[in-house]
Amino acid sequence: MDHCCNNKRQELETLARYRAQRRVLVIVMVINLAMFVVEFGAGVIARSSALQADAVDMLGDGVVYALSLWAIGRGSRWDAGAALAKGVLILAFFLFIVWSIVDKLVHGVAPASGLMLIFGAIALLANLTCLALLWRFRALNLNMKSTFECSRNDVAANAGVLIAGAAVGLTGYGWPDVLIASIIALVFLRSALGVTREAWPAWRKAS
Repeated sequence: MDHCCNNKRQELETLARYRAQRRVLVIVMVINLAMFVVEFGAGVIARSSALQADAVDMLGDGVVYALSLWAIGRGSRWDAGAALAKGVLILAFFLFIVWSIVDKLVHGVAPASGLMLIFGAIALLANLTCLALLWRFRALNLNMKSTFECSRNDVAANAGVLIAGAAVGLTGYGWPDVLIASIIALVFLRSALGVTREAWPAWRKAS
């Protein structure tokens, strides 16, 4: 009887944990998708590669959170598969940002620093909220670990956009915008390689 009750308690605790993960992931997914629309529009108006790169990061994270939701409770193979898909997706966004930077170098003009600072600050606040919500799940499993890493990268990218906006305002040149966009792209590449390197063996083992 004690063994049966203990098993039932563990099942209830697992279900409660899954519900908590889903609730948090839905919230951060909505925040990121909404911020993508807002920040990308601001990046186009401000002619800022850094803002657009950060917005694309928001879109990527929205998709990442959707993948994480899909993988919850499906087992280690699905966790690893979702993490692997995130790695490939992050790599695709890295390539998009590189293309955006090259286009800016060929045709670009100095961005509007005021818009960069305003919307960079809004994005930073949104991502700090997401990071706080995800904090307690950061080491729960491979799926949530990769999700938390994406959110942590976002905070660093937001800080970079604010630095770029301030530098553009002080110098009047567009190079800080391109520099920060390049750094965000490198963070994407590092994250994609790290997530994929960890997820691929786990997926093969689970398969």
